[in-house]
Amino acid sequence: MNDHLITTFDFNSDELIELFDELPFWAAPFGLKLLENVRMRKNSTVLDIGFGAGFPLTELAMRFGKSSKVYGIDPWGAAIKRAEKKIAFYGIDNVEIIRGVAENIPLGDRSVDLITSNNGLNNVSDLNKTLSECSRIMKSGGQFIQTMNLSETMIEFYDIMEEVLKEWGMQTEIDVMRNHIYTMRKPLEELVSLVEQNGFSVKKVIKDQFNYTFADGSTMLQYYFIRLAFLDSWKNIVSEDKQAEIFEIIENKMNKIAEDQGFFKLSIPFAVIDSEKI
Repeated sequence: MNDHLITTFDFNSDELIELFDELPFWAAPFGLKLLENVRMRKNSTVLDIGFGAGFPLTELAMRFGKSSKVYGIDPWGAAIKRAEKKIAFYGIDNVEIIRGVAENIPLGDRSVDLITSNNGLNNVSDLNKTLSECSRIMKSGGQFIQTMNLSETMIEFYDIMEEVLKEWGMQTEIDVMRNHIYTMRKPLEELVSLVEQNGFSVKKVIKDQFNYTFADGSTMLQYYFIRLAFLDSWKNIVSEDKQAEIFEIIENKMNKIAEDQGFFKLSIPFAVIDSEKI
């Protein structure tokens, strides 16, 4: 009962330092709102969809404790290895990782009390099939809570890109851009409707927003997470032979805004959709 009193952490350990800074800035604002609204109950069976390198999977497992079983499903092999390393280092023993996709969850019918997804369902290939699977495995009265960044995410950049594409008469590319936004971030009303169509009652929707603020547009385009998660998709909107020229104009327009305002801002609106299985 007193095993929590045993603290043998070596603050000079390479492993501790490697795992200490565990949470991407991008995931944190969504995750804090999600965790604030999760119903914490003992003896729960929990599934976290799209946990990546371990968040919020490890946090949920530690907060629910040994009386509960927490599953995580994700297809990303390299990230799973890091999550497993965290789980071992933190001494978590109530987690089981499933390497797979949310469209095919290998858990039994009506076996889960809680399903969470922290901005993970944006990335599934078939959202309706995923929601159907969530409905299948969820017990009646179980909580299904997810966060999603919304269609207006980074609207400041997309407005400038659309303006430039219009100036170049590139309507096809504008349509490609709009379809990309719709594919990755569907309108909130449509998301809520899909959740309800799959056997859930939406209890509340919480809207929030955080911002990325940069010295100018050039700084934004050089920012690590922008290059990691967004830039390739933006580049692919236009043909390779036009990318350099188009993005130079976009960059200059962003820099002019920063010169006038003192900074360049990207807004990230998001929602927490909290629902219950009927």
